[in-house]
Amino acid sequence: MLSLRRGSVTAISERVEGLVRLEVDGRPCIAYPRLTGPVGLGDDVVVNVEAVELGLGSGGFDVLHVNLTRGLGLDAASGAHVMKLPYTSLQHSVRHAEEEGAGTEQLGELPVVCCSLHSQLAPVCAGIGPKPSVAFVQLEGGALPVSLSDTARALKRHGLLEATVAVGACVDGDVACVTPASALAWCAEEGFDVVVCGIGPGIVGTASTFGHGGLAAATAAATARALGGSPILVARISGADQRERHHGVSHHLRAVLALAGPVDVAWPEAEGSPTPIEEAVPVPVDGWQEACASLPLLHMGRGPADDPWFFAAAFAAGRLARERLG
Repeated sequence: MLSLRRGSVTAISERVEGLVRLEVDGRPCIAYPRLTGPVGLGDDVVVNVEAVELGLGSGGFDVLHVNLTRGLGLDAASGAHVMKLPYTSLQHSVRHAEEEGAGTEQLGELPVVCCSLHSQLAPVCAGIGPKPSVAFVQLEGGALPVSLSDTARALKRHGLLEATVAVGACVDGDVACVTPASALAWCAEEGFDVVVCGIGPGIVGTASTFGHGGLAAATAAATARALGGSPILVARISGADQRERHHGVSHHLRAVLALAGPVDVAWPEAEGSPTPIEEAVPVPVDGWQEACASLPLLHMGRGPADDPWFFAAAFAAGRLARERLG
């Protein structure tokens, strides 16, 4: 059942590309204007309250479901024939890259960095650096709207990210693709130097071996290898996470490795770093803190000073991708 309530927009705190942060009857809410239309003070709206009601860690706000004041009668996208969120009340047509043509079917050793968490995206892009052109392919397993990501917007401002691709049920990217394979093919066709694949903010998690969104990294790695790309897996390691399943080498990383097939795992080569696993490729990470200093780095409430190896490992994957560019 959808948990919905009706209310009025009482405050608007921020408008950024693809996202509005507001309050409905004094309670925090977000809206995706490219999906539900414009929103203003006093609008009569219906919001989804389920994440807040359940007390989810990444769901501390409601989501605007429909704007009864100015969100009705909106026009469909011109020339689009493929639905996002099909056969739900949120189905809407979006023009997909595949509709423009078949594109390439081989990646030609294109480096593809595979993340299991959205918080790895910023340090990966810092490791790649500002010169190569980078695309972010967002896969299912966390938040579906690409526009929720403040990190992606910050990386674009810093010249570390050029385009975002929303795959499958993911929405609101610069480009939409039906599958991870066609998304990687589009990136190769467009001439990107590096592709970073991962999930949106938050993660679907159940504390089980395979019931978590981090497995999107396995899909990305296997697909990239099958298409002739050069997949690199970001190691999820932590010296600060007190949960046994995530302390040291996370069980998420082991689950991804069980399904991804042969893949290199970038490993931070520095004094005091965790003991490498069998698949590890040591990568020097000197200067990673300085390279990441102006970027949003936060994982489970911890920053780089609290859990340095988590961020250093992601930086190592980006640097390894840059090295493979020659």
